[in-house]
Amino acid sequence: MPGLMRGFRAGLILRFMLAVPLNFRKTYLPRSASRVYAVLFAIVFAAIFSAAPLVWAQQPSQPPPPPPEPPAHAPAGYSIQSDVNLVMLHVSVEDTKGQFVPGLAASNFRIFEDNVEQKISVLRQEDSPVSIGLLIDNSGSMYDKRARVNAAALTFVKSSNPDDEVFVAHFNEEYAFDLDKDFTSNLGELQKTLEHIESRGATALLDAIVKSLDRLKRGYNDKKVLLIVSDGEDNSSHNTIPFTMQQVQKSNDMIYAVGLLSQEKKDSAERARQVLMSLTQATGGAAYFPEGLQEVEAICTEIARDIRHQYTLAYYPAKPKDNTFRALRVEVVPPAGSGKLSVRTRTGYFSGR
Repeated sequence: MPGLMRGFRAGLILRFMLAVPLNFRKTYLPRSASRVYAVLFAIVFAAIFSAAPLVWAQQPSQPPPPPPEPPAHAPAGYSIQSDVNLVMLHVSVEDTKGQFVPGLAASNFRIFEDNVEQKISVLRQEDSPVSIGLLIDNSGSMYDKRARVNAAALTFVKSSNPDDEVFVAHFNEEYAFDLDKDFTSNLGELQKTLEHIESRGATALLDAIVKSLDRLKRGYNDKKVLLIVSDGEDNSSHNTIPFTMQQVQKSNDMIYAVGLLSQEKKDSAERARQVLMSLTQATGGAAYFPEGLQEVEAICTEIARDIRHQYTLAYYPAKPKDNTFRALRVEVVPPAGSGKLSVRTRTGYFSGR
């Protein structure tokens, strides 16, 4: 402490001496006084630096640790700060022609939780990066479809935000993940992964969805999407439809699906269609059922465009957490002079404790 006080007093003297203009010292002080002034300046300067070690010696030996850095793949500036109480919705708004409607304000939206209107705390419309899982059916029936499906998957990635992070997983009765990292933005790595697996075996879609949702939790971005491409009914999963739906509703991940069902038997195709429709509608995504493989690439481009043109709404629920499922509904109020608008988002969520 004495060292601190000496350094402090010397610092005050030095500041006073520096405050005396040089012209004043040359003009109004005699030469002998100027020499004295210079000697005093040197003494004070030395006193400050002699006290410096004592000052530093009284500081903590270890500085406080820096805040943790985001993952190496994390793009800066795109994440809403985590808040366990904040409910976040990704919302698509389209006109009667199926085109995205930009420029809406918070006053154009109404959010209802269990039929009770909520106050909107966040409104964002921007093309922000997404964490994406590509889940590709690799059962034996996909053998002659994989070349076009792989090309469509790569087109999807090319049409998406270049800062997106992506993983590719395959499934038949087993689940395969070939990347040596959680996600990548490298198109060459994705192409290699898509082409690596040989199609064979049965279809365990529900099991693959549950595992992919778990892997998506490792993604950095707030917005997470699972894109499924499959050509038939699940015939090998251990998980049930109700359990899988519950896992879907506990996440905030959007699910899109491309069902290649045109060659399936009618009853089997309808059951597969209903599963894909229920999963995608629950999450605010969409399901597509092309008549031929030639349509898949255009569909994947449309899905990429839909993901990049959405609103993010968030609110703090008026009701405390109680670990129950809560139904959600978003209504859009069209601006004056515009026609009817349609809105799509997830249908509910589980409120944790």
